[in-house]
Amino acid sequence: MSRAADRLKMVLNHLDRSTVHVTASSTSTQVSSYYHNPTLRYTLDSDALSPEQRLSYEENGFILIKNLVSEEDIDKFRVEFERICKGEVRVPGLLVMRDVAIAKSEFVPDQKAVSKLQDFQEDPELFRYCSLPQILKYVEAFTGPNIMAMHTMLINKPPDAGKKTSRHPMHQDLHYFPFRPVDRIVCSWTAMERVDRRNGCLVVLPGTHRGALKEHDYPEWEGGVNKMYHGIRDYNPDHPRVHLEMEKGDTVLFHPLLIHGSGMNQTQGFRKAISCHYASADCYYIDVKGTTQENIENEVKEIASHKYGLDGSIRFQDTWAFRGRLVQGERTSL
Repeated sequence: MSRAADRLKMVLNHLDRSTVHVTASSTSTQVSSYYHNPTLRYTLDSDALSPEQRLSYEENGFILIKNLVSEEDIDKFRVEFERICKGEVRVPGLLVMRDVAIAKSEFVPDQKAVSKLQDFQEDPELFRYCSLPQILKYVEAFTGPNIMAMHTMLINKPPDAGKKTSRHPMHQDLHYFPFRPVDRIVCSWTAMERVDRRNGCLVVLPGTHRGALKEHDYPEWEGGVNKMYHGIRDYNPDHPRVHLEMEKGDTVLFHPLLIHGSGMNQTQGFRKAISCHYASADCYYIDVKGTTQENIENEVKEIASHKYGLDGSIRFQDTWAFRGRLVQGERTSL
């Protein structure tokens, strides 16, 4: 048995610790052999994650990989974002979201600020992020070899206008997804510039990925809330939280049940990040009617019907199957 496997056995002895210890593991330590232990629920055997990284994800529901995406790639994504905002390129299926309270656009006068691009799977430059080999190497440790890119976003958090609308309420991403199993889904979220508490970094509640999916809806915020920014109705506000301050190119990988959100952007600049939710192509769709996800199902179907001129017969899972793209292996189910 290799030293890496011995080390994994050793760290597994600490899985039952009651306190949460958060580490941001880098890519410096690699596993050169495989060791399987049934107590590791959330990751698969691979040579991408060190034993310490696997244990950290097991305990906390996220790991931070430093300097994973190059500055050159990020600058290209930024240029493409600007081209889209200026109307220089039209992307089929792209959803351009604008902040409800920010009247000043970053690039185009007399337009509300673009706060997010969603579903950029038809833009070759932005979608290239989802196929970067260095990201897929890590994603495979969560999904297995058949990988679908299911949900794409470029988040452009605007300076807050004083109404706190640049916040993102605490939520679980699984609320939006009608596919399972949950442990074969993972998000890759990459900072496109320095992200800290001043410009609204991610805030996570470590260990909450081990809980259940909670009820979500629009929060009752005085300044209003942006479209589809659902938040958890009930969670423990005293739960320990971690602010993920990141440098340009740093990437966090996290579980879809991890409770997270982001604070206000209190700077004068726009804070950018790019992300993709991946799922194993072996995942399957579920019917969410009668569950806490039914409200988001109805909202997504309404948007899809309006956007594409479809009648009410479109199914929630159809909206996901339409957007999903195979990025590695075989499309076996999704």
